[in-house]
Amino acid sequence: MNDVLLLILRRMRAPLIMLILIYAVSTFGLALMPGVAPDGSPQKLSIFHAFYIVSYTATTIGFGELPHAFSDAQRLWMILIIYLTVIGWTYTLGSIFRLTSDPTFRAAAARSMFAWRVRTTGQKFFILCGYGQSAKQLAKALDAIGYRVVVIEQRADRAAKLEIEKLQMPAFAICADARYPDVLRDAGIHRAHCQGLLAMTGDDGVNQTIAIGARTLQPNLQVIARTKSELAQINLQSFGGVEVINPFATFATNIGLDLDAPDVLRLEEWLTDSPGAQCPNRLGIPAGPWVIVGYGRFGSAIGKALDARGIPWRAVEHRPTASVPNRQVLVDNQLEHALIDSDIAGAAVVVAGTDNDATNLAVTSLARRSNSKIFVVIRQNHIADRVLIRAARANLQFVQADLMVHECLQLITVPLLRTFLKRIAEEGARTAESIIHTIQMSLGSAAPRAWTFHCDVMQPGMFGAFFQSGAEPLTIGHLQTDPESSGEALQCIPLMLLRNGVAGLLPESDCALQPGDQILFVGSDEAQHRQQRFTIDASAVEFAKHGVEVPRSWLFRYLKARTLQRANRH
Repeated sequence: MNDVLLLILRRMRAPLIMLILIYAVSTFGLALMPGVAPDGSPQKLSIFHAFYIVSYTATTIGFGELPHAFSDAQRLWMILIIYLTVIGWTYTLGSIFRLTSDPTFRAAAARSMFAWRVRTTGQKFFILCGYGQSAKQLAKALDAIGYRVVVIEQRADRAAKLEIEKLQMPAFAICADARYPDVLRDAGIHRAHCQGLLAMTGDDGVNQTIAIGARTLQPNLQVIARTKSELAQINLQSFGGVEVINPFATFATNIGLDLDAPDVLRLEEWLTDSPGAQCPNRLGIPAGPWVIVGYGRFGSAIGKALDARGIPWRAVEHRPTASVPNRQVLVDNQLEHALIDSDIAGAAVVVAGTDNDATNLAVTSLARRSNSKIFVVIRQNHIADRVLIRAARANLQFVQADLMVHECLQLITVPLLRTFLKRIAEEGARTAESIIHTIQMSLGSAAPRAWTFHCDVMQPGMFGAFFQSGAEPLTIGHLQTDPESSGEALQCIPLMLLRNGVAGLLPESDCALQPGDQILFVGSDEAQHRQQRFTIDASAVEFAKHGVEVPRSWLFRYLKARTLQRANRH
């Protein structure tokens, strides 16, 4: 707001001074002009009457000669006033129009309005830096789960698209550079309603700067950054406190999981899918020779995953790459010949991974022409080509926007789930298969909802459970008890207990809990909803422990105490 006022005062200084001078000269001059009263006696106008007449004359209202007919001297002065005020207002209005059309003023006004809207919002929100394909889908996903989105985008055309997006809560957008701390402050990074920041621009260096700046300004804020290069990923992980998502590395990791322990990948995909989805089948990626067309960052990530498992592969690329000199086939305007030279007929998998969707579709068609049984992995670069990519009917698709939404929502909604999945990946396929079987036997074949129960003693229910409920400890089994129906169990099972940074899988129901423990549950929406009563209502914990509802009012507590006293006497 200060910038807007400064610009107004600076640009409108000369017009306003000139207008004030015109009004002052006109008013005092009219007051000095000799007039004639109705009875013929000389009479002059007061300053108030003179200012009143100048005001309605300058605004072209024209009430007439008031309070009585003017003398010729007064009429002569009125002629001068008319031309002076018209010139003054013309110059002033022209200056106002120039000011409102000035890009600097419009940018300052837009930013001031943006900061005011963020400052006065009462909803929880995420700051989204960049508004490309991934960020657009992520904004819709966050809106669907009840978060407002505050967007910072340097390109005006992208920021303007938010005006026509169909969101439940309209997003706040500003065309600015999120690398500057004052922009992040205007976006509400210090506000209590800010739940996190996501750096989703197309430049790794920009994302790195934004993430580090946000982490410095607000150390406790959740910061998620997208990177595509290993160097940027290493830098952010070394800085600490920033959750980094490399879509290429994540996709390559998933391929490696399917090759090594497919049930681990099945469990991950199932638990992070929408509730009600069926457990996916194994991808069934062959382990034979691979041909990677397009050896950029995407292809190199897959190549490293294959090297770690000793799987042979060859790269097809337009430009020579020093890292793979002995297994690279260069394309010389003849893609089909390059595929033949790479022994596509004997390959088990082809990766159409260039940054051009038309080329990827051509690779898919040519590869199947040479090898009808080949397993096809295709990369989609632009959302406009989604229909064409789907029509190719590849065995596996890489859509960066979908993967980013999937990974970001996992970190935002249930951050403990990622810790659990990492632990499962370390344990291996047998553990994953056992957990899938346990969930399906207890909850059915549909994908359950995952949530975290935090034993936070700052909540009234947990404070009472740990410090006011006697000697009997609170157990996981108590949290699985329906707080509204005696003897009924909630449709949920614990998958992991996190205590002091140490994670334990499938904790027993009789496991005693401690303050600060976090338990990852999976189950139904109703079970999650009812379980939350334990955090806000101490009587719900007592009901789960003893099956007897604790009196809530002082009167009933008093009557119960008197009843116990009488029972003890007898």
